[in-house]
Amino acid sequence: MKTINIIETRVRGFIEDIQHPKQKKKINLNEIEHHMRQQIEAYFDMGGYTLFHAAIEKLEEEGQLTPIQNNQQNGRTPALSLYYWVNIKKEETKWDRLEMMKRSDLFDFSYYENNPEWQTKEEWKRIEKLYLFLQSNEERKTVSLEERSLELFGHEKFLTDDSLFPEGKGFLKRIGVSIDQLKGTKYGEPFVYWTKQGKEINDFQRVLIVENLSFFHTCVQLLESDSLDYEPDLIIYGEGKKIERSFSFFFRLFPAKPYLFYYCGDIDAEGYSMLLRLIDKYSDCSIHPALKIYRKMLDCVEQANNQINQVKNEEHRDRFFSWFSDEEQEVLQQLWKAEKRIPQEVLTVETWRRWL
Repeated sequence: MKTINIIETRVRGFIEDIQHPKQKKKINLNEIEHHMRQQIEAYFDMGGYTLFHAAIEKLEEEGQLTPIQNNQQNGRTPALSLYYWVNIKKEETKWDRLEMMKRSDLFDFSYYENNPEWQTKEEWKRIEKLYLFLQSNEERKTVSLEERSLELFGHEKFLTDDSLFPEGKGFLKRIGVSIDQLKGTKYGEPFVYWTKQGKEINDFQRVLIVENLSFFHTCVQLLESDSLDYEPDLIIYGEGKKIERSFSFFFRLFPAKPYLFYYCGDIDAEGYSMLLRLIDKYSDCSIHPALKIYRKMLDCVEQANNQINQVKNEEHRDRFFSWFSDEEQEVLQQLWKAEKRIPQEVLTVETWRRWL
């Protein structure tokens, strides 16, 4: 037992000496063992490597060390990784436990107890400001998250921009508080739209949402010449994924009543997912694929180009394909397997003439 303590104590002491409170350090395990052999006279007599191996594994289990997985080993039996990260030193608890208990009616401090390195003066100041706010938040009005962030933490992007404020984005999660409790809300950007001439806002019924800007302008021209499918009263420029956030503005701009929404995007993996996420997120709205327009795009399959660096969701693909005939699904499957796509830009005022 005594020999185990000698090896482990020396290894542990060496690691503690080089641990840094803010950054990891890289070590070579063979160099550490060589140091142990020089420091402990009877290292080999006591079966030193076996005990050294056990000490390293124990420090790894405790989270003090992390092996660097690069297929390099130390050449000993049993083997260990040649290189390890010495992880950041966890600081002792700094906050007054009584003060934490006083605020435990609104906050959950378990994260800070398990991660004492977060117990900084700056973090405690943020917690104090937030605690004062929450004591009277029922009397407050809902504002944007950026406005609330400026009020409480001194900068409008503290809670949302992790490049500027890496400590800010996870703050609410660390302390166990929701955005709703802050009386803050995330506003999306309003969308660009075009209305049919002579149509009163209260008479709007059919809405067409398109993914890309070029096709939006094409649709405007087709609408004005009364040759656009679905004869929409309103065309919305979805601006790619932005529509998933901006769609919530629709009922702020237009009367609350049932509408028929038709969506058309590119025929590719990300286009399928944008449509399906929109349908799932706003399930109380009647959102449908603009099949007539998608079929016109399929007629232009000879203009398909390469699908580059797209995230592929097979569930979204299958749901999208299910809206089409067997023959159309076969074409879609061929495009998917060949990693080809049909962009909306195949539909122009000129190409549209073939269907008139």
